[in-house]
Amino acid sequence: MYNDRVMEAFKNPKNVGEIVNADGVGMVGNATCGDIMKITLKIDNDIITDAKFMTYGCTAAIATSSTATQMIIGKSIDDALALKNAQIVEYLEGLPPQKIHCSVLAEEAIKAAIEDYRNRQSGQRTVVDEQNCRMV
Repeated sequence: MYNDRVMEAFKNPKNVGEIVNADGVGMVGNATCGDIMKITLKIDNDIITDAKFMTYGCTAAIATSSTATQMIIGKSIDDALALKNAQIVEYLEGLPPQKIHCSVLAEEAIKAAIEDYRNRQSGQRTVVDEQNCRMV
């Protein structure tokens, strides 16, 4: 069902964990399929210097979370915002059609973390509704 690149990312994920005192936190999920992703960011001068993820989910959810964090470290927040789920899928050399939603969640988690970072910069706080796995 999964190609070698997806299996490698799943078996040996990079950037697993959570950044203490993160500059941005994004948490998204899909209660229907059970995939929940949390991405934490460390940002310096609008450059993502570190990204970590914690994911509860299937092989594709873990592989896309790991891949997405690798793809944004060292990028500006604007470049990270431009990352599309299709780029994650392409990097992984494909996902089964029924697992594409995992790459969408990874993209959404990055956007949520950057939105949280920007809210913090303007003095606002983002509240995470952990029950429903979304930023409010």
